[in-house]
Amino acid sequence: MQLTDRVSASDDVVAREVAGETVLLNLASGTYFGLNAVGGRIWQLIDGQPRTLADIAGLVAQEFAVGRERAEADVLSLANDMAEHGLLRRG
Repeated sequence: MQLTDRVSASDDVVAREVAGETVLLNLASGTYFGLNAVGGRIWQLIDGQPRTLADIAGLVAQEFAVGRERAEADVLSLANDMAEHGLLRRG
């Protein structure tokens, strides 16, 4: 994935917040995926509407007061993990 990719949540994913953690379930594969607070916020930004990963990284950098480069690296890493598990799609 690249920062210019527009991503959205897969139709096969159900998300719930449990004890301060976001838990995602891929209904097609039965795979669970747990996210901390930052990961949960990234998921909310992906699930809300299709956005580019650069847009998401910019929001994360602002909301969590981290550098843009760090936010971009973290968002790309998480997006790649999510894509591998069928949790998000491009477009």
